Amino acid sequence: MTSSTETGSATGTADKDYNLIWFTEACLSNALRMQIYAQDAERAGDNELAKFFRRAQAESQKGGEQGKELLRQRLGH
Repeated sequence: MTSSTETGSATGTADKDYNLIWFTEACLSNALRMQIYAQDAERAGDNELAKFFRRAQAESQKGGEQGKELLRQRLGH
């Protein structure tokens, strides 16, 4: 879905900034969730699934770190 209207007036935050904040939070939340899922798989003895969730967790952590770095750069000005 694309829109040519900036909706930042509703949130007080420009869309592009809000999107970056949302993305970062979503990645970090997902990393926590993948930790739980990996532990569940480990308790069930499914190492293949646990490894899958650990890989997903690492990718989410990577996205979260990249988002935090961009936020630091952009909000530090």
